[in-house]
Amino acid sequence: MAEDNIYDEIEIEDMTYDETLQIYHYPCPCGDRFEIFIDDLRDGEEIAVCPSCSLQIRVIFDVDDLPKPDGGGEGQKVQAGTQQQVVAAAS
Repeated sequence: MAEDNIYDEIEIEDMTYDETLQIYHYPCPCGDRFEIFIDDLRDGEEIAVCPSCSLQIRVIFDVDDLPKPDGGGEGQKVQAGTQQQVVAAAS
C-alpha cells in the first residue's frame, strides 16, 4: 500500500541535509516538505514522507555516500538528554 503514494524518486544529492537535526528534506507539492532521518537511511529505509499529506518519495542513495556519524548520530541526542537528566538528579 505504501507504493500507492510514491510521488517521485529523488536523488539524495537533490535533497537538503540538516546536520543539526540529522534529517534530509525535499519540497512537497503541498507546501510542506518530505523528511527522512539519516539513521533511517543507514538502516536501509528509502521512503521519505511528508508530515502534512499522504505523499511519499523514494530516495535514491548509496549508504557509503552518506555523511559519517559523529559519535552516534541520533543516539547521541538521546544520550545527551539522558545525561542532562542524570546530572540534574545528581545535583
